[in-house]
Amino acid sequence: MDLQALHGKQLLAAVVFVAATVVLAVQLITPTPVVVSVGEGGTEVAELGGYFQYRDVAVITVSAVLLGSSGTYLVTTDWSGRDAKSPAIDRRPPDSAGGAVRTDGNDGLAPSGDLLDARREESEETAERLAKNEREIYETILDEDGVMAQSDIVDATDLSKATVSRTLDSLETKNLVERRRRGMGNMVLLL
Repeated sequence: MDLQALHGKQLLAAVVFVAATVVLAVQLITPTPVVVSVGEGGTEVAELGGYFQYRDVAVITVSAVLLGSSGTYLVTTDWSGRDAKSPAIDRRPPDSAGGAVRTDGNDGLAPSGDLLDARREESEETAERLAKNEREIYETILDEDGVMAQSDIVDATDLSKATVSRTLDSLETKNLVERRRRGMGNMVLLL
């Protein structure tokens, strides 16, 4: 899908979302007053406020449907041009021997031997630049062939879940690791 077309669709969905929100809010705040004519000998007109007519209910229903559908579209579509529910494409290069990434039961996430050896050599240099917790987590993942469940990192280190999560955020910012959703948890990969 063309990235400009996707951004155009998302812009349209955002405009529909905002417009539907405004219409819905205005309609709910200001219902149409009901006019009643009463009189035996003459006609008296009285306004009763706070009641919704069929037209009001129709406008509210259409606005709510547009609000829900455009909001759902905006939430489930990734701005990068890839649907948020579709699996990520593994863009890592094959190892130096020309082989592909080996699976080893990790859904194609574990790097092959030659690439891992090269990473191990680079890791000593990289680890020296890292803070204590970053270095500990980075080396723990490296010892597990570059792929490890986030919950296993917590078990393998003396760090709390929150500390592991914050440290992984820092390592992701430095483009050293990537977290990928796997079921109820995350798999952490060295980059």
